[in-house]
Amino acid sequence: MITQETARKVLDEALKTGADLAEIYVEDVTSLTLGLEDSRIERAIRGADRGAGVRVFFGNLVTYAFTDSLDEASLMSAVQAAAAAGHGSSQAARIDLTERKSPLRFEIQKPFDSLSISDKAAILNRMDESARGYHPAIQQVTANYRELSRKVWIFNSNGVQVADDRNFVEIAGQVVARKNGTLQTSFAAFGGQVGLELLDSKDPVDEIREAAEGAIKMLDARPCPAGEMTVVMCNGWGGVLFHEACGHQMEADFITKGSSAYTGKIGEEVASPLITAIDDGTIPGRRGSLRFDDDGTPSQRTVLIEKGVLKDYMWDVVEARRVGRETSTGNGRRQSFRHMPMPRMTNTFIDQGEHDPEEIIQSTKKGIYIKSMAGGQAEIARGDFVFNATEAYLIEDGKLTAPVRGATVMGNGPAVLRQIDMVGNDLALDPGRGMCGKFQTARVSVGQPTIRIPSVTVGGTDEPVSGAMSV
Repeated sequence: MITQETARKVLDEALKTGADLAEIYVEDVTSLTLGLEDSRIERAIRGADRGAGVRVFFGNLVTYAFTDSLDEASLMSAVQAAAAAGHGSSQAARIDLTERKSPLRFEIQKPFDSLSISDKAAILNRMDESARGYHPAIQQVTANYRELSRKVWIFNSNGVQVADDRNFVEIAGQVVARKNGTLQTSFAAFGGQVGLELLDSKDPVDEIREAAEGAIKMLDARPCPAGEMTVVMCNGWGGVLFHEACGHQMEADFITKGSSAYTGKIGEEVASPLITAIDDGTIPGRRGSLRFDDDGTPSQRTVLIEKGVLKDYMWDVVEARRVGRETSTGNGRRQSFRHMPMPRMTNTFIDQGEHDPEEIIQSTKKGIYIKSMAGGQAEIARGDFVFNATEAYLIEDGKLTAPVRGATVMGNGPAVLRQIDMVGNDLALDPGRGMCGKFQTARVSVGQPTIRIPSVTVGGTDEPVSGAMSV
């Protein structure tokens, strides 16, 4: 933390060369990471990082400098470097910094120090024992625990002074099963912007045991059929498809560059009338939630698509200024004080529909049900995507039958949004494991109800695959 007086001096210095806005972003991060491999704790790392970034605006020209020291001399050196791009001068005026409070309350019930490091390591050991004990075919187990506390303070020459305290717990495991030369990998991961009360609602042992069950089940899966077919996508983590293939295209930097399929489409129908999509940074406990974004703007709920009609984009301060918009939507985010913020999603999801999930399955004569998704790729500008399923099943005559492996789903995000013909009433957000990479990393949440896509390309085998799942 720096004092108000130091912040005023730095901001005054920034304005001397003709800038119309200046900002200081201060950050203090501490973390603990534990990692288990081969039934042993192999990593136990404490981390700390502290520094500040200074941003100076000359109209649409933005300059940036950072320092990992918070003393006044270092901050003045950084601001002088950033302000050197200016060629004018301005009359110094005292900046009236007024601290603003957020009405959002992201309470921590059990602080990180309520469990010892050895107790946290014991959680990973229990996860390992549970997964390995589930079935002899389990060959490999890894487990990780991470806690992170990120405190930020933002000051700018418009008088803004805000602070945010972001605390995350993340637990993840991976299980590899082997049978007759076939390998299947399954994942368990959950977390949130919470304290250790997370462990009261989620049992890591149960989670990794479920992953082990999925890996064993998929060892006997049949190759996934290939071709154009109906796909029913799971709720919760299935929302990663919308995030990657559509959400990024609604971030304002792609809009102002004209490289998004949604540029200039406000007020137009861009999706099925069943689709309402929202970005909401105010949800308690979620990884993408913020009291204030990294521009110092209060977080908010933004309706992106309402009943198929495009309503808004996700804005940060830079892109809002570029088009003459008065306010951002609170979507300015940065990886650390070493980075300038950019428009990024927070917690982004397709909203609740009216169909019962069972009805969606029962009304599908033939297709694929994707229960769990892994990684994939999306070309942001066009929205083309390829995603891999870690657990999938045939749908035959309205019933889930044989498990299938090797399923990939390929298509175009904006086109898929128009096709969706059933949206479930089982909205869920992901279990708290989302990390988005867009030149910088950011913690996010994704979500959706169960949805049905009538026709999309599925990659797999050209051999016919059918038959009821064995019990």
